[in-house]
Amino acid sequence: MTGKSLSGLPLDNFDYDSILGQCCEMPVGYVQIPVGIAGPLLLDGLEYSVPMATTEGCLVASTNRGCKAIHLCGGATSVLLRDGMTRAPVVRFPNAKKAAQLKLYLEDPDNFETVSMAFSKTSRFARLQSIKCAIAGKNLYLRFSCSTGDAMGMNMVSKGVQNVLDFLLNDFPDMDVIGISGNFCSDKKPAAVNWIEGRGKSVVCEAIITGDVVRKVLKTNVEALVELNMLKNLTGSAMAGALGGFNAHASNIVTAIYLATGQDPAQNVESSHCITMMEAVNDGQDLHVSVSMPSIEVGTVGGGTQLASQSACLNLLGVRGASKEMAGANSRLLASIVAGSVLAGELSLMSAIAAGQLVKSHMKYNRSSRDVSKASCASSSSS
Repeated sequence: MTGKSLSGLPLDNFDYDSILGQCCEMPVGYVQIPVGIAGPLLLDGLEYSVPMATTEGCLVASTNRGCKAIHLCGGATSVLLRDGMTRAPVVRFPNAKKAAQLKLYLEDPDNFETVSMAFSKTSRFARLQSIKCAIAGKNLYLRFSCSTGDAMGMNMVSKGVQNVLDFLLNDFPDMDVIGISGNFCSDKKPAAVNWIEGRGKSVVCEAIITGDVVRKVLKTNVEALVELNMLKNLTGSAMAGALGGFNAHASNIVTAIYLATGQDPAQNVESSHCITMMEAVNDGQDLHVSVSMPSIEVGTVGGGTQLASQSACLNLLGVRGASKEMAGANSRLLASIVAGSVLAGELSLMSAIAAGQLVKSHMKYNRSSRDVSKASCASSSSS
């Protein structure tokens, strides 16, 4: 039909039954992305070998160096602050007064249990946590937040929201449902609401890196890192008008882990929201480094997580499938591992920049002398 060749795009040796009706329509093959391992990442007293799918040279090596620095200093610790997926439909009324009436109804604590019961009928895992409303004229945006077990949860929360909308029509018959998603959620777009309120898992991860490790492993010094972080990640990002981008390259690590573990890679937009902080401690001798990530959207069941390769990477981390001990435990742990890996990546890249090594390392590890256009089909389909 096109007159173009797909030579080099593998087609055979893939379980298409595992994706049809779930992951991809009209498949013509699959793209190979190499997977490297960074670590061990010592996080909350346990070691993790972190799978990263990427075509960017230096990324795995750099994250690995950060993991080494963290390990030598006793590891990193993480705190999960929130766990709730959101969906925000937009509804319209004949006038603003009626829109405000629904807003007041949903924000009244006396009505929450009734609405929550309607929401929870669709799933044994979905549990409504809160509803926050925003009004624009006679249009009302309803931001539902709920726990979703070990699933990332977009489909789960959408079904629950649809149930609530059907229930509300009984008391608000002049409500017109314009769309199940009104972009106040907000999914796969940079949005202040995610940065401030959170979406998915909100995680903070921190470590103290000794001055000796900063010098010997990271090849820089505490003072230089603190100054660079202030001028680059904080001031520089503010000058650029950044929204949730107060970091060096959080999205690099987030996306590499997402691809390896079967997450939705488009959600790296909000999942990469991150502020990196660095501070000299212990009389200026050591470095306290932290990453705060309010909207990490991950799951260990559903979507691409059930594919063989991605399932193997989840298994490597010990988070494959649903947790048998506590609903949602695996997805929460995965979010913490993502944050810990981002901490390692931030620490290493910032050190490379502070030491003036960034360009040199990329010239060595991120450039190929191979003529890719002459690569044979056989070599492109082997791994």
